[in-house]
Amino acid sequence: MSWGNAEKQIEAGPRSALMWGVKAIACLMVAGFALGIFGHIVGWFGGAAQVAATQFSPQAMLDKYEWFKDAAARLDAMHASIEISCHRKDSILSAYANVPRTQWARDDRQEVAQIDAETAGIKGAYNLLAADYNARMAKFNYAFANRGQLPAGADQVLPREFRSYEVQ
Repeated sequence: MSWGNAEKQIEAGPRSALMWGVKAIACLMVAGFALGIFGHIVGWFGGAAQVAATQFSPQAMLDKYEWFKDAAARLDAMHASIEISCHRKDSILSAYANVPRTQWARDDRQEVAQIDAETAGIKGAYNLLAADYNARMAKFNYAFANRGQLPAGADQVLPREFRSYEVQ
């Protein structure tokens, strides 16, 4: 269809002018739809590239690795604190080996209760951090921490899952 042809159809009457307008609008709609699909596809790939850049950039990998190292150190410190508390409690309990608790010195009863409360708090914090560690390690974008995939110069791997939770 040329402009000259369109002019003849418009002069032919309202019906042919209307048909020409409908055809022009239909062509614009098809072109807009095609451009919309193309833009959506390009945007999807752009979004995927942006996610990849933020999740797998060297800075992001370093941040994740440092988080794992820090969390492992905190978990080790909490585990050591739990053991220290257990040793403190055991030393008091051994001093009162065959003595009923009602006959203990009041300070020692309070000390054992305080140790139990502190230990329960440390175990709760340990369990939360260990659960976070294990959940992050299970995610696919943390696969760099898997055994056998150590970066150059690394000689010790991070544990795939941290120690079992403290329940006693």
